[in-house]
Amino acid sequence: MPKVSRILALALCLAAPVRAQTIQVGCQQAALMDAESRAFLYERAADELVSPASTVKVLTAEIVFQQLKLGRIHLDDTFDISEHAWRTGGAPSRGSSMFASLKSHVRVEDLIRGMVIDSGNDAAIALAEGIAGSEEAFVTIMNKRARELGMTRSRFANAWGKSDPQQKVTMREMVNLANRLIATYPDEYKYFGEKDFTWNKITQTNRNPLLLMNIGADGLKTGNIDEGGFAIVGSAVENGQRLIVSLNGCKTASERAEDARRLLLWGFRAFDVRTFFQPGDEVGSVKTYGAELSDAPVVARQPVKIFIPRGSSEKISAKIVYEGPVQAPIKEGAEIARLKVMRGATSALDIPLYAARDIAVGGLPHRAFDALYETGAAAFRKYVLRK
Repeated sequence: MPKVSRILALALCLAAPVRAQTIQVGCQQAALMDAESRAFLYERAADELVSPASTVKVLTAEIVFQQLKLGRIHLDDTFDISEHAWRTGGAPSRGSSMFASLKSHVRVEDLIRGMVIDSGNDAAIALAEGIAGSEEAFVTIMNKRARELGMTRSRFANAWGKSDPQQKVTMREMVNLANRLIATYPDEYKYFGEKDFTWNKITQTNRNPLLLMNIGADGLKTGNIDEGGFAIVGSAVENGQRLIVSLNGCKTASERAEDARRLLLWGFRAFDVRTFFQPGDEVGSVKTYGAELSDAPVVARQPVKIFIPRGSSEKISAKIVYEGPVQAPIKEGAEIARLKVMRGATSALDIPLYAARDIAVGGLPHRAFDALYETGAAAFRKYVLRK
C-alpha cells in the first residue's frame, strides 16, 4: 500500500489543473465507467436498488450468449412461442413485442434480434423457456449467473422486465454486467447495435436512441416502467476508449437520451488519465500467515488507471483491502485482495488483486512466530482497540 500511495501522490502533484469541469444529470440514478480499467468516472446513487424494466434483458442476453458459447444451443435452433410468451409478452399484451405468432417456431438468432432490437418481451420469454423449460426455472439461472458475474446486490424475478418487488438492480452492477458481456461475447454483442429488425412483416427500429447520435454508440438496452421511470444501459467508443453508462429514474425518454449522451461525451473529454501500473506489475503486498515469506506481492490483471477530472481538487486515496493475514500456501494467480481507490467520495476504482507467485508454507520456527504474533494481535484488537 505505501507504494500505491506514493505514486498516487506524485501523480496528483504533476497533474496541472486546467479548469474545473462538472456535470449534473436529471436522472435519479447513474453510473459511468471506463471499460478497460473499470474505473468509475461518475456516479449518482449508483448503489441504490431500482427496477430495471427492459434493461434486465441485458442479463437474459448474457445467459443466451453463454449457452451459445458452451454449445448447449445454436443460432439455428428453434424455440416455440408458448401461450405464456404470446399472451404475456406478445401482441395481446400491448407491450414491447417482436410480434411472434402463437405456437410458431422461431430461430434463436431471430429471437435474440427480437429481444435486443425490438425489446420484445415475447422473445425474451421464449428464449427463457427454450433454455430452462420455464421462465421460473430461467429466473433461478439468472440469479445464479448474476452471483457468478459479481452482481451481489441485484435480484431477478423475470426475464423481460415486468415490475416485481423481487426484481431490483443497481447502476453500478448493470454497468459491470454490460462490460462483461461486451468483453466476453464480442461477436454476439453486435446484435445490440443493429438499427432495425423485421419479423412478421413488421419492421421496428432499435429503441436505443444513442445509436443515432453519431457519438460512437454501439449498444445496449433501454427500459421504461411506471415505478422506476425511464432507464438505459449504453456504450460508446471514441479513440479506442470504451465507456459504459447506466441510468434509471429518468422522467422522460428525452431526458434519458440527453443525460446518457452528455455523460458519455463528458467522460471522453473531461479527464486527465494517469496509468500507475500495467497488467502484471506488482502493485503492493499483503501480510501472510505461516508462509515462507511474511509478505505476498500482488498484481493486477488490467491497467491501473485513475481518471482525474481537470481542475479537480478532490483528494485521491488508495488502499489494498484483504482478509488477513493470508494463510499459506498461496497459489500464484489466486485472488487474495482488492485495490480500492477513492476520488473524494466517489469510488474511482475497485479491482481484484492476485498473488504474483507461489508462496509455500514456512518452516516450523516461522509458523510458530506467526502464531504467536497473531495471538498477540488478536488480543490487542479485542482488549485495547475495542475499549
